[in-house]
Amino acid sequence: MPGYHWISLTTDYGLSDGFVAACHGMFARIVPAIRIIDVTHLVPPADVARGAAVLAQTAPYLPDAVHVAVVDPGVGTQRRGVALQTPRGALVGPDNGLLLPAADALGGVREAVELTNPAWFAGTVSHTFHGRDVFAPVAAHLALGHRISEAGPQLDPADLVRLPEPPVEVGDGWLNAPVRTVDHFGNVQLGADASALAGLGPRVRVGEVRASKAETFGVVPPGEMVVYGDSAGLVAVAINGGRAADVLGVTAADPLRIETVD
Repeated sequence: MPGYHWISLTTDYGLSDGFVAACHGMFARIVPAIRIIDVTHLVPPADVARGAAVLAQTAPYLPDAVHVAVVDPGVGTQRRGVALQTPRGALVGPDNGLLLPAADALGGVREAVELTNPAWFAGTVSHTFHGRDVFAPVAAHLALGHRISEAGPQLDPADLVRLPEPPVEVGDGWLNAPVRTVDHFGNVQLGADASALAGLGPRVRVGEVRASKAETFGVVPPGEMVVYGDSAGLVAVAINGGRAADVLGVTAADPLRIETVD
């Protein structure tokens, strides 16, 4: 049966405990030759939207794989565990909105199932560690080439939990959008498509800070702010040699206004 040579893992588990290693161990016990790509384990705790954004922006650049994502504040409750089949791989994780942006980026959901087959789980399933006991072994079985339909009953993709779309407003020479993510460099990514920049002039104000519209950081002098379309195709704000998030005083979900100035 066809399967996958790769599994990717995205979590909010951090790096100071053994949670990630336990998931790696479960993969390796079932599929000893599997290759694993750790996308990140530094998603802020329980920040589903951040985990969804990171996975969606990364998965299209990975080999076809089973993508396991665990940012799961509802673990042990009635929230469903799911597996989704796309044209470029499968996704496994909680049905809390975490997986669907990546599924869209990989061509859309062709098949969705709820994870109910106990033969695919660890022998004892913890109420608080489904990453190790449910999602990792399910992913390993899919990597072996088992059909996704063996994992549990079919779901209508339209019934899967989807995160709300960010409230973006675009007008003549201005846009309002929430902060989607702040990256390691302090760059601020907004929920607006980069095409919205076409309606802005070359000089803008971001909140109360003047900035230039450009293609990359180095176009402006060190210490100055730039508004640009980032590698994910979204509006972003950076400072050449600095941290835009600190200067603007914003974090994820905060509203931000950008407007043209003379």
